[in-house]
Amino acid sequence: MSEANRELIRRLYRALDQRDGATMAACYHPNATFVDPVFDLRGADVGKMWRMLTSRATDLRCESSDVEADAERGSARWVARYTFSGTGRLVENRIASRYRFRDGLISEQVDTFPFWRWASQALGPVGLLLGWTPLVREKVRRQARVNLDRFV
Repeated sequence: MSEANRELIRRLYRALDQRDGATMAACYHPNATFVDPVFDLRGADVGKMWRMLTSRATDLRCESSDVEADAERGSARWVARYTFSGTGRLVENRIASRYRFRDGLISEQVDTFPFWRWASQALGPVGLLLGWTPLVREKVRRQARVNLDRFV
């Protein structure tokens, strides 16, 4: 089972690198959860997020490393390089992920990355000066939710 779960994580990031949101969505259990500094999602919204992000990405590249998994849990590090659509600014986001598995799929994913570093790249001077504040983080979270709700 651990090799199958390692391969599941690798498949997820290969699909991200290929901007294939449908394949990414298929890696998640129907009752999955996904949490990172921007999103806090449940169920079908997890796959919807990946389909939205990959459909909008024009230059997204993803590299994963340190992929580990056993029958219940896993982890990986990955780097996403892309142009942030809201500002046209280049971003290199370094992310650490933790997973739980159920029925051969990802049932929980928790991603961590320094939000201030991301905000300073994606938002420019505003992110650099204010990206550490709850106000900026909450504004980004609200806009991400609006974008996801509008995504068809």
